[in-house]
Amino acid sequence: MPNKVKKKRNKVYRGADASLTRPVVTRISAANRTKVGQWWFDHKRIAKPVLITAAIVTAVIWLIIELVRITNQ
Repeated sequence: MPNKVKKKRNKVYRGADASLTRPVVTRISAANRTKVGQWWFDHKRIAKPVLITAAIVTAVIWLIIELVRITNQ
């Protein structure tokens, strides 16, 4: 009869010498950027959706203006 495989422990250890908090990992990237490049790097998460939305709105407004211009001729 084969030996039973012992179940591995997956419970978090909470003894007296257990670490209270996980260590915080700070990732730092060093790069020489221009002022505009650094601003884009810092604000990319907010700026990209705003720019995409602005481009779509501009395209829709332009198409409506062209449609009105064509129908009025």
